[in-house]
Amino acid sequence: MFGIEISGVNIYGSVSTAVMTVGLWKLFEKCGQKGWWALIPGGRYLKLGECAGREKDGRICMVLELGVLLGEILSGILDIASRATERIALLLALGSLVFLIIQWIQEIKVYNGLCSTFAMGKRWIFAWILAPFIPACLWGFGERYKPVNLGRTADEDHLAGTKPAELKAGSAGAHGGEIPAESLVIRLKERTVNDFFKKRYLLKDISLTIPNGSMTMLLGGSGSGKTTFVNAITGYEKADAVMLLNGRDIYKEYEQMKYRIGFVPQQPLLRMNDTVNRTLEDAAALRLPTSVRPAEMKERVRNVMDTLGLTAGQHGLVSKKSGGMKKRISIGMELISDPDLFILDEPDSGLDGVIARELFTRLREVADQGKIVITITHTPDRVIDLFDYVIVLARDSGRVGRLAFFGSPAEARSFFGKNTMEEIVMAINRREEGGEGRADEFVEKYAALRDDTETAEKDGSAVKEAAEDEC
Repeated sequence: MFGIEISGVNIYGSVSTAVMTVGLWKLFEKCGQKGWWALIPGGRYLKLGECAGREKDGRICMVLELGVLLGEILSGILDIASRATERIALLLALGSLVFLIIQWIQEIKVYNGLCSTFAMGKRWIFAWILAPFIPACLWGFGERYKPVNLGRTADEDHLAGTKPAELKAGSAGAHGGEIPAESLVIRLKERTVNDFFKKRYLLKDISLTIPNGSMTMLLGGSGSGKTTFVNAITGYEKADAVMLLNGRDIYKEYEQMKYRIGFVPQQPLLRMNDTVNRTLEDAAALRLPTSVRPAEMKERVRNVMDTLGLTAGQHGLVSKKSGGMKKRISIGMELISDPDLFILDEPDSGLDGVIARELFTRLREVADQGKIVITITHTPDRVIDLFDYVIVLARDSGRVGRLAFFGSPAEARSFFGKNTMEEIVMAINRREEGGEGRADEFVEKYAALRDDTETAEKDGSAVKEAAEDEC
């Protein structure tokens, strides 16, 4: 709509568009938007969608309107160039018509949301479709027309991640201190994506150090950013961060460091018609450097099978193995390259308690070999005694993944005042998800705790230096 026609622009269309632009300017200002967006083709749909709580539909309308305008411009150029291009011009005109029809459908959704924002009857939708300059001016300049439902968006994630929660405590992502050489050091400032004209934060201010030989559990509710966090650590999706593994920068030396990191996805990726032994031998051939001799390669395979308890059934087909054994085979394929960092996404998914316990016991043995093991699990309490550390990610009120805690399981229980890991997750989950909705509280509490700890460490260092100077 908005006065755009395929055949040309008439006087009525020009005047109505101008009047409507003035009305939209005032309407946008009522809704807390910049009025000048009314002057921008396509952009006015974007802002109407935001006012209506139908941002996605507004974006689609914006793209469609720009497509129609482009089609009209190309048709005009072809008409001037030559009559021999009539067929192409006709196709462009038909394409513009299709765009307009789809645009009208999306407009109805936007206008429907706009009626809800201003608490007006649905009959106003027809006015917006047939003569949009009339409701634009009435709603923009009329005192009785006010956006009473502004912010009640139809798109639930309309503002998700656009504005992180503001915390009184300092950032938990800007801590220095002495860094152990043999460890995983994570200093993540932010992980963002560009979503049209919005910058959305997925993760923000996460700083921690995990020493070698430790097993760490990664906890967090749905949408807290666990997968995004893991992808940032491995370098699969880089963040604005520094990631050091045993003193080497994962991001700067990615081509070499990616072989020092093992990752096991939730769903096993296995060839079912191969034997266990052949599966691991093939993995070794693919993952190990060509300089590794065949005898050494076989020894590596044998050691991995012994570690994971796969030796007894090594000649059996993968397809005949139980779910727990298939998980072990997947883990073995990654362990073949002897990684320093080992990350597993729900390795106990679909396993009963006994088998899951046995699997995590094997992972504990891997960690005891000097490796760093990080696992995501939704049933943490049955194996929590095997872990050294717990990372808790929480989605703050701005729906941004933040660090709510890092420490031992015992420290986690004390910090959150809960008896189990599942209760901790429920404490930080949103109320609409059945949780307590206390994410901001704990994120800020942990940031303050880190600030206090860092201050104490600095004071202690200062006292020690002063004592050494006196000596």
